[in-house]
Amino acid sequence: MSVASVSAARRREVIDALRRGTVPQSGLDLFAVGLDRFTPALDERISTIASGGASFHAIRGEYGSGKTFFARWLAERAKRSGLATAEIQISETETPLHKLETVYRRLTERLTTATEPASALRSVVDGWFYTLEQEVDEAHPELAGDNAALEEAVEDLLEERLRAVARTTPAFSAALRGYRKATLAGDSAAAEAVIAWLGGQKAVAASARRTAGVRGDLDHFAALGFLQGLLTVLKDCGHPGLLVVLDEIETLQRVRGDVREKGLNALRQLLDEIDAGRFPGLFLVITGTPAFYDGQQGIQRLPPLSQRLATDFSTDPRFDSPRAVQLRLTGFDLVRLGELGCSVRNLYAGAAKHPERIEALVDDAYVAELATAMTGKLGGRAGIAPRLFLRKLVADVLDRVDEFDEFDPRKHYALTVNATELSEVERNAAASSADEIELELP
Repeated sequence: MSVASVSAARRREVIDALRRGTVPQSGLDLFAVGLDRFTPALDERISTIASGGASFHAIRGEYGSGKTFFARWLAERAKRSGLATAEIQISETETPLHKLETVYRRLTERLTTATEPASALRSVVDGWFYTLEQEVDEAHPELAGDNAALEEAVEDLLEERLRAVARTTPAFSAALRGYRKATLAGDSAAAEAVIAWLGGQKAVAASARRTAGVRGDLDHFAALGFLQGLLTVLKDCGHPGLLVVLDEIETLQRVRGDVREKGLNALRQLLDEIDAGRFPGLFLVITGTPAFYDGQQGIQRLPPLSQRLATDFSTDPRFDSPRAVQLRLTGFDLVRLGELGCSVRNLYAGAAKHPERIEALVDDAYVAELATAMTGKLGGRAGIAPRLFLRKLVADVLDRVDEFDEFDPRKHYALTVNATELSEVERNAAASSADEIELELP
C-alpha cells in the first residue's frame, strides 16, 4: 500500500502509537522494513490455512528485534485474507500458559476481524446464525412463514455443523442454543451473559447458565473443544481461519519449576492437536527470545517439544528458510534503522500541516544522523533502538518541525535519553560501565 493512499485516521493512529513508544495495532505494512523475505512463504501459509489446513511458527529474536511488530504485521496480512486474529500476552499472573481456559478467555477477548475490533465474539456468533438462517431459507423455501419450523431447521443445522465438537464438548453447542433462545425471546441480558460464558468468562449468573443448559465454568480440558467449536463458527460465517499469537512466551522461564513444566506441556499438547488435524483453520504463532528456545529454562526442558521446534541457525542469517518452524528476526542495523525512520517521516508528512518543512528539515541525511546518535546512546546496539528512536523522531523532531516555524532540528535539538523513558534492557545497554548494569539477583 502506498503512503499516499492512507487515510488520515490510519496515519493518526499509527503516529500516535509511535509517539507513545508502542507498536501500532494496524498500518504496519506502511513501514515494515526487512520483512519482504518472509512475505511469499507466509502468504502461502495463510492460503493453506484458508483452505482448511493448520500451521505453526515460532518467532525468535532478542529484545527490540521486532517480534511484536512482526506478529501484528502478520495479523494484518491474515485479516486481508479473511482470517480472524487474536494476540495474547502470556503472563504468569494474568494469562498463564498452562491454564488453557485462561488462554481461551483472552483469545475471545482479543478476537478481531477485518471489520470488527477486539471482542468480536458476539458479532461472529450473530453472523453465524444469520448464515444458518440463509442456508435454511435457500434449502427449504416451503418453510417460509412457519417460524417454528424454520427455527427447528436452524437448530438441526446447528447440530449438524457442530457434531464433531459436540462429541467431546457438548457444552459449546448447548451454549449456542441458549444464546439463540435468549436472543429470540428478546432477553438481551441473558444473551450477553451466555456469550460471556461461551467466551470463557467466570462469574456468569446461574440463571443465564440455566437458560443455556450448562453448568460451572470453562475448564482446562474443555478449552480445546471450545477452540475447535470457534473455528467451525468462524469458517461458516466467512472467516476461513484464525491466527492466534502467543506473545512473550519466554516469561515461562521466570516462573516456578512445576508451573514452567505445565506450560511447556500445554504448548506441546497444542502442537500435537494441530498435527492430529483437530484444528483445521488454526495458525498458531509464538514469540520468544533465543534464550527461551536454546536455554535450559525454556523448551530444552521438554525434549519432545524441543525436537519439534529444532531449527539449524548455524548458517548465515541470509540463508534462513522462511518455511522453517522457527523464524529468526535479526533486528536492526544502522542502515535499516535509517530506512525505518524515513518511512515514518514520509507517513507523517502526508498528514502534516507543513509537509514542505518536514521534507526540507528532516531529510534522509538528518534521519541517518539521528539513528546514529540514538544507537550511540544505547551502547552501539542498533537492534534495541527502534522503539525509542521512533518515539524521539516523532515527538521530539517531527512534531516540533510541523508546529514551530523557527524550529530547525540541526540547530535547536540535541538528542537526550533519560533513564525514566528506558526499559530495563535499554537501560543496561545505555550503562556506561559494568557497575551500572542492573542484574536480577535471587
